[in-house]
Amino acid sequence: MNLGVAFHSSTSGTDSASGNAVDHAVALGRRAAEAGIRSAWLGQLFDHDAIGLAGIIAREVPDLTVGTSAVPVFGRHPLLVSSQAQTSQAAAHGRFRLGLALGTRHLTESAFGLPFERPIARLREFLTALRPLLETGTADFHGELLTATTPYSAAVAGAEPTVPVLVAAMGPQALDVTGELADGALPFLAGPRTLGEEIVPRLTAAAERAGRPAPRVIAAVAGVVTDDVDAAREKAAETTALYDRIPSYQRVIQLEGHSRAADLVVIGDEDHLAKALRSYFDAGATEVFLTQSDLTGEDDRQRTWRLLGELTTTA
Repeated sequence: MNLGVAFHSSTSGTDSASGNAVDHAVALGRRAAEAGIRSAWLGQLFDHDAIGLAGIIAREVPDLTVGTSAVPVFGRHPLLVSSQAQTSQAAAHGRFRLGLALGTRHLTESAFGLPFERPIARLREFLTALRPLLETGTADFHGELLTATTPYSAAVAGAEPTVPVLVAAMGPQALDVTGELADGALPFLAGPRTLGEEIVPRLTAAAERAGRPAPRVIAAVAGVVTDDVDAAREKAAETTALYDRIPSYQRVIQLEGHSRAADLVVIGDEDHLAKALRSYFDAGATEVFLTQSDLTGEDDRQRTWRLLGELTTTA
């Protein structure tokens, strides 16, 4: 199984003695690689720059593939994101993947002062402008919402192969655009049933219509190996409460037969987590990475990462 982990660079953890977010993230990357894990994924909020940090980790940890999960397109421009992504691809010597997202209305409007309007149209225009920038270093795109032209070359030497672009898409329209214009999807909190019955078929059909290769489906799964199941479930309810209020997540939670996002967090012993991860591959995922493995502390995180490494090397 091709397995990875998501982690953050916060220095608030028990093992962040350096007091430096970048150093801490690199240290986590090294631990992941030492455990036998193949990939690391960085989220994007308002602290570190996920694209840049991913490139630093990859340069420092040459056995690790890195990616962002995911950078919102609102408040960003394809020219700038292309420059960032290509720079990290050169630093990673080809081991970087760019994950993008629509983000949420609340954060977009409150943080950037931008109206969260026509998100699917913006995603389409963003990807349409971004693809030639990554492939050729040029663009001449004039859309309704975005303009991207290159008076000078936007290519970065060493950014090879072309940076793969993935989208955290789950809704039907977002999946259609992703299948048509991106290299794959990064669904989060979409369980195996939703993945196999809706996301994979719709994404694949859109790629086929566009004459694109079979899309990657890299599923982000929240979970942890622990003996303290009750404490983990309580913590999971806190950390996933935001998703209960976002329409796209509400939909996939309901499709999976649950009422809240916390019900999709996989909590239990090694056998329980291993079985759950296999169900995502059976549903059509090409890769899976685990989030929230630190729900119940450092010891359980290490235990979880050991399992991921064992599953990776023995599969």
